[in-house]
Amino acid sequence: MPADLPLEEPTRRVNARTEPRGEHVWTRTFRLWDTYFAIVWLATLVFVLGTAEPAWPVRLGTGGLLVPLVPWYVAYGRTVLMTEGVNERRAVTYIAGAVAMYLMPGVLVGETRLMAFALVPQCFIGLRYRRAMIAVTVVNLAPVVGWALLWDIDGQDLFFNSVFAVVTLVFSAALGGWTIRIMDQSQERAELIAELDASREEVAQLFADRGALAERERMSREIHDTLAQGFTSVLMLVQAVEAELTTDVPQARRHLALMADTARQNLAEARALVAGGAPVDLDGATLPDALLRLAARHGAEVEVSGAARPLAPGLEVVVLRGCQEALSNVRKHAAPDTTVHVRLAYTAADLTLVVRDAGPGFAPGAPGDGFGLRGLRARVAEVGGTAVVDSTPGAGTTVTVRLPVPERTLS
Repeated sequence: MPADLPLEEPTRRVNARTEPRGEHVWTRTFRLWDTYFAIVWLATLVFVLGTAEPAWPVRLGTGGLLVPLVPWYVAYGRTVLMTEGVNERRAVTYIAGAVAMYLMPGVLVGETRLMAFALVPQCFIGLRYRRAMIAVTVVNLAPVVGWALLWDIDGQDLFFNSVFAVVTLVFSAALGGWTIRIMDQSQERAELIAELDASREEVAQLFADRGALAERERMSREIHDTLAQGFTSVLMLVQAVEAELTTDVPQARRHLALMADTARQNLAEARALVAGGAPVDLDGATLPDALLRLAARHGAEVEVSGAARPLAPGLEVVVLRGCQEALSNVRKHAAPDTTVHVRLAYTAADLTLVVRDAGPGFAPGAPGDGFGLRGLRARVAEVGGTAVVDSTPGAGTTVTVRLPVPERTLS
C-alpha cells in the first residue's frame, strides 16, 4: 500500500461527485467495464464447469447460481455504477445482492473466486471507502472460510488458499486506495477545467462587451464630429437665411448654396460611416489637402510646415476630426467674421495641429467641456497623443493636438 495512503476512511466518497460524469466520457468508458464483467463472468463459469472436483452435479448447480449475477448487473448494477454510487442506498443494495449471489457458489467451488476480480472494482466504484473495504474483505475471505468448513480440505490446500485470499485482499485494498486517489485527482482536474472554461467564457464576454462599448463610443464621436456638426451648421444657416430673405437676398442665396453643400457633405459622411471607409475629405487626398478643403468651408487660413508625408490613416483621421471639432466650436461660439488660423506641423517625431481663433474665448475654470472636446481628448489619447485647449476670455482660444509619429511611418 502506498505510504501516503490514509488508513482511515477518506472524508469524500469514492466517486467524490454529486452527479454522474459527462455522458461523452464516462458512458463510452463504461462499455469497457461491461466487457470486463462479461469476460470475467464467462471465464469463471468455464473454470467452474471444467474443474475436476467436486462432482459434476455440484459444479452444474454452482454454474446455475452464477447466472443471476448477469441480470442483476444489467438491470440494477449498471445504472448504480455508471452514476458512481450517487444514490448510496441503491449502491449498497446492489453490492450486497451481488456479494450474496457470489458467496454460495464461492463456497461450493473454489474456482468461483475468480469472480472476485469483477466484484472488487465495483465495490470501490459504488461504495464509500470503509464500506467498500468491508465488502472486499467479505468477497475475499468468506468463500475460503465456507469452502474449508464445507469440504474435507487437507492442510496444504487450506494454507495456500488462505494465503492467496489474504494477498488478494491486501492487493485489493492497495489498488482500491490508489484508484480513489486517481479518481479524486481526476475530479479536481475536471473541476479546474470547468472553472477555466467558465473563466474563458467570462473573459470572452468581457472582451465582447468592451469591444461593443468602444465601438459605440467611436460611432458617437464620428456622428458628433460629422453629422451632428453638419446639422448644426444647417440650422444656423437656416436662421441666417430667414433674417436675410427680406434684407439681403444675394447673401441669402449664398447661404442657401452653402446649406446645400453642407447637406451633400453630411450625406457623403453618412455613407462613409455606413461603409466604414475614410472620412470624405481624406478619401483620395492628403492630410494637408483635406485640411485646406475643411478650412475653406469655415473661412479659415491654413499653414503647413515641415515635410508633409503620408502617415498612418488613424493619425490623419484624428487630426482631421480634431480640426473639425475646433472649427465647429468657432462657428457656434464666435462671430461669423472671426479670424481662424490652422497650422499643421510635420517633424521627425510628431505631428502637431494648432487651431487658433480670435473669438470670445472662455474662462479656464469654466465647468466641464462639451461632448466634442471630451471626444477629441479621448480620440487623441487612443493614439498616444495629447490635446490641450488654452483659452482666455476676450482673447480667443487655441486648440493644440500633438501626436507621436511611429518609426515605421518615417521615411
